[in-house]
Amino acid sequence: MKSPVSLTRPVRTGDAPRRISILGATGSVGTSTVDVILGRPGAFEVEAVTAGTRAAELAEIAIRLKARIAVVADPSCHGALVEALAGTGIAAAAGEAALIEAAARPVDLVVAAIVGAAGLAPTMAAIEAGSDIALANKECLVCAGSLFLGRAEAAGVHVLPVDSEHNAIFQALEAENMPAVRSITITASGGPFRSWTREAMQRASVAEALNHPRWSMGPKITIDSATMMNKGLEVIEAHHLFGLDADRLEVVVHPQSVVHGWITYADGSILAQLGAADMRIPIAHCLAWPRRYATETKPFDLVSIGTLTFEKPDLERFPALALARGALSGGDRATNILNAANEVAVDAFLKGGIGFLDIAACVAETLDRLAGGSGLPDIDSVAAALAVDGEGRRVARAVLGGRRALRTG
Repeated sequence: MKSPVSLTRPVRTGDAPRRISILGATGSVGTSTVDVILGRPGAFEVEAVTAGTRAAELAEIAIRLKARIAVVADPSCHGALVEALAGTGIAAAAGEAALIEAAARPVDLVVAAIVGAAGLAPTMAAIEAGSDIALANKECLVCAGSLFLGRAEAAGVHVLPVDSEHNAIFQALEAENMPAVRSITITASGGPFRSWTREAMQRASVAEALNHPRWSMGPKITIDSATMMNKGLEVIEAHHLFGLDADRLEVVVHPQSVVHGWITYADGSILAQLGAADMRIPIAHCLAWPRRYATETKPFDLVSIGTLTFEKPDLERFPALALARGALSGGDRATNILNAANEVAVDAFLKGGIGFLDIAACVAETLDRLAGGSGLPDIDSVAAALAVDGEGRRVARAVLGGRRALRTG
């Protein structure tokens, strides 16, 4: 077994500042990255920061980090960004082409934290430019894992996982013992509905689904945690990152969110990574790698926590996890469609258009309708990946339209 994630540590000499860009700087991972950078004065030089629509927040971040350029993806926000940056000397740009151009600026490391399939093209541009990637956008691997990692290998780029679970595995892996890995386990908090019945979940409100017990995340990722689709996407991500088949990738519900993941080796040894539920820890690990930096996180005290518990996930109440495993066996097109349908369904739920359990039901029906991938291209380019994504979204919207018609008919 060969892990696509390079465990060979590059040689870093001297203490020259690392040049960094942040894609998705206003999201939860982006703002945590800002905290880590500001906590290490002189350790980083920031080239570019980007956001989707939050021009005022992006301008503030750019000023605090002394970035060279700030880019907002939505062209209608360009004027607000220019105005907010007036007199700072920081360049402002907008639109998809500007976003990709900013991602391709030569730096040491790009933090890829754009949520959803929208992050694929700019992150791929960063790879083509030869920048190492601190990957927080799991959809890059879910939508086009083989293509993405193939391009990274060809470019000699390190892909460093930011997700707390995959970062935990990355820290515990022993490069020389990769063939002796028996299995990898990632943990799940269980989300806000861990102990709810399906009947109760059917009536769950958006506010209840967004009330995560452990992590502070953006709305889309928080809903994915509530359905456990997030764990399903992480299984797909782990398959690509660490080169293991699905039957050697396990998920365990761990409500305390202290143990983020572990590796079971052939001799029976288990190596785990533990830490507080604070994204600044894995982010700092990626930004410093192969070194380690001190962070401003609170001291971690296992004695005060006292008890750690573990449970098997309930696939009847949380079918999204099973859907993701099934899609993984169907290859990159199936996982791409899974992600597209999920993004459409989550957006509809957040807008009050469907019930909570309709999210997984929409994904399942979309996968059924597109089973086999007839007429869809092989994912051998970003354009092909986005074409499959587009078809998945089209079918998912049709599925939701049919479900609404049945409900009102």
